[in-house]
Amino acid sequence: MAAIDHKIIFTGPVGAGKTTAIESISDIEMVRTDARATDMTTRRKPATTVAMDYGLIRLNEREKVHLYGTPGQERFDFMWSILTKGGIGLVLLLDNTRPAPFEDLRFYVTAFREFIEQTRLVVGVTQMDLQPVPVLEEYGRRLRELDLLAPVFEVDARKREDVSMLIQCLLLSIDPTL
Repeated sequence: MAAIDHKIIFTGPVGAGKTTAIESISDIEMVRTDARATDMTTRRKPATTVAMDYGLIRLNEREKVHLYGTPGQERFDFMWSILTKGGIGLVLLLDNTRPAPFEDLRFYVTAFREFIEQTRLVVGVTQMDLQPVPVLEEYGRRLRELDLLAPVFEVDARKREDVSMLIQCLLLSIDPTL
């Protein structure tokens, strides 16, 4: 039997947890392309992804999920279209402690709209333990205003089970037999 490979993209603003999420669930040592932050990103973290993050999940002996994390900074947006090629779905991570998480939501949904319309989307909201509002229902309402329906979950990107839930939800929305 031939191997079956799936590709899932993680995106979102700087510091939302993309790198951490992939690292928490990858069955291999994650590949990172971090560089020292030299702009306003330094307020959130000392290094930032400049090309991609890469991890892998083995579903069974012949089926794998390749995980690609995009750079969060808009100046690296040329990588977004490269990374989405061949992808089956998008995990959008949003940080609830950022000053305008709904602007982040709108920005990333708009930037990835064509990809989302061809595939599936799931949204994970991080840092809700530090900032409980806005609530998940508000994210769902904002997605509907953008003419999108997608599941929204509270997640801790450091927890394998939370990231697994996002990926399972995405895979099941694509193919319930997976």
